[in-house]
Amino acid sequence: MTQITVKTTCPYDILIGDGLLQRSGELARQVNNGHRALIVTDSNVAPLYSQKVAASFIRAGFETEIFTFPAGEQSKRLDTISKIYTRLAQANFTRKDLLVALGGGVTGDMTGFAAATWLRGIDFIQLPTTLLAQVDSSVGGKTGVDIPQGKNLVGAFRQPVRVVADISTLDTLTHAVFTDGMAEVIKTAAIMDASLFELLMDDRAMSSGSRRDIISRCIDIKRRVVERDEYEGGERKLLNFGHTLGHALEKHYNYSDITHGFAVAVGMNKITAASERRGLTAKGTAAKLELLLKRWGLPVADKACLEDYLSGIRLDKKRAGADIDLVLLRDSGHAFIHTLPMADLASFLAVTGEDET
Repeated sequence: MTQITVKTTCPYDILIGDGLLQRSGELARQVNNGHRALIVTDSNVAPLYSQKVAASFIRAGFETEIFTFPAGEQSKRLDTISKIYTRLAQANFTRKDLLVALGGGVTGDMTGFAAATWLRGIDFIQLPTTLLAQVDSSVGGKTGVDIPQGKNLVGAFRQPVRVVADISTLDTLTHAVFTDGMAEVIKTAAIMDASLFELLMDDRAMSSGSRRDIISRCIDIKRRVVERDEYEGGERKLLNFGHTLGHALEKHYNYSDITHGFAVAVGMNKITAASERRGLTAKGTAAKLELLLKRWGLPVADKACLEDYLSGIRLDKKRAGADIDLVLLRDSGHAFIHTLPMADLASFLAVTGEDET
């Protein structure tokens, strides 16, 4: 088992290994002395793991309940949070009790937000079961929900008390869901780890024998950034490479016809091609990134034109007044923040006067 400690305002450990879900109650008990635990999970994950996790929490002395919501980004709404609150109230949850996020990024974001707001804050633990959640969303304390106007516009910073990443859960992922998570692995390499970027050119890099090392490497990169900038005042914005356009694409499709990772892949590719055309990124970087994305089965373009989803960027969290902070690459493994007037974004992204698709 690999252990990484995140030294934020409220420090916590990330545990990475095989077979950890069956010990999840014991591992949670080490950091929480409450009486009750509510396991929040979705309709895809519940049949696979909820009973195993619940049994582990019961063995650890928790009065345990399970809350299951319909799988998908469409459930990441305030009405789902309201249903979680109802369950917490019915079970008389106190500030000493525990919420448990069992699943992917949607589950983790919503459970964390419920934990941040129930009684003004209770403990929660992350049990990420997807690659995307393990390398990215379960770490760093960002929680939230979507509203019709945009993704994650309502939320709070709330660090978990522990993250338990059981990498054996990746064996049950569909190829599409695993590929979706690879977008965040590639993102991490692209912004801060040139050697990992090169390593990922080998499509055997995520084999069962090496994936724990790569997952740990991605988590440790995020850990370092979060420690230096817990509340996203500067450097942490780099972790949003590809997300400005990606989130807007997700909104354009009403969070149903494109996954988060696929949208981010398109966003990374489009923004890098644009920045290279304008001399802000080293020549050849965009081609290398496009090759890497294609190697892992990720899309590099979308049928939607820029004008179809440009309006979705106007509420991006990286906007400040009339400007927007774009995350760009100097080259593979080195990112920077480029501030641009929002009024110039369309022309920055355009290809010789026409939108790139």
